Amino acid sequence: MPEIPEIASRAAEMNKELTGKIILSVIILQPKCLNIPPDEFNHFVSNAVIESVSHHGKWIKVKTTSGWVLINLGMGGEILLTNREKMPEKYRLVFDFNDKTCLTINFWWFGYVHFCRVDEIHTHPMLAKLGPNILDLNEADYSTLIKTQRGKVKAFLLDQSKVAGVGNAYIHDILFLAHLHPNRPIAGLTDDEIHNLFQSVQDGLRPSLAKGGAFYEMNLYGQKGGFLMEDILIGYRENSPCPVCGSLILKIKTGSTSSFICPRCQPEG
Repeated sequence: MPEIPEIASRAAEMNKELTGKIILSVIILQPKCLNIPPDEFNHFVSNAVIESVSHHGKWIKVKTTSGWVLINLGMGGEILLTNREKMPEKYRLVFDFNDKTCLTINFWWFGYVHFCRVDEIHTHPMLAKLGPNILDLNEADYSTLIKTQRGKVKAFLLDQSKVAGVGNAYIHDILFLAHLHPNRPIAGLTDDEIHNLFQSVQDGLRPSLAKGGAFYEMNLYGQKGGFLMEDILIGYRENSPCPVCGSLILKIKTGSTSSFICPRCQPEG
């Protein structure tokens, strides 16, 4: 599933390449991904000019002169800038532009492409419940936020209503870098541990962001992300040695999800 490194990279690429283009029409092969009927969607976006592209959590926000096109890739997919002579094998929607390029969107499993008017962006039912982008928070704001929380540290980081953008792909290395067990109660964190966790969020996400996201995701130009499996420290490395102490990495159950931890570097107690 794409997270902040992938979504922020796609949004930056789209902002660079799509700003100023005029949407002529949209071909919709998967109407269930929309929040309004296909004819209505086409009515709103046809002849709209793209003004900018940004992101909030795992949503890409395309601002046009007629309103917002909101894209969520769900479990994963591809957003490709191409033309009608070089179409990908699979796609769910096609945005045709005035310069004869087009944007294809494919979902691996499920996803969303929504439209809302300019003044409705803050009341969109899925975006309105999101917390701030995790990488947009400075340390003071992050510290203030986490000190108001209860529950366990992993659950907090994965709760998109608290902080948006982290999922199961990057959470393991973030907590490893912070030397925190996923089940550590937030209430027991010291100021130093909160500082370390803030820094570990940066260190766990920004290297992938700098490389255009993970290797299993594709950028706007059809190229794989540069953050490789060898860049991952402990996530999905069960029974491999910890890169710090050499202990075997464990896969444990933490609530409804699994976690990869070093039992020595991340003691539960």
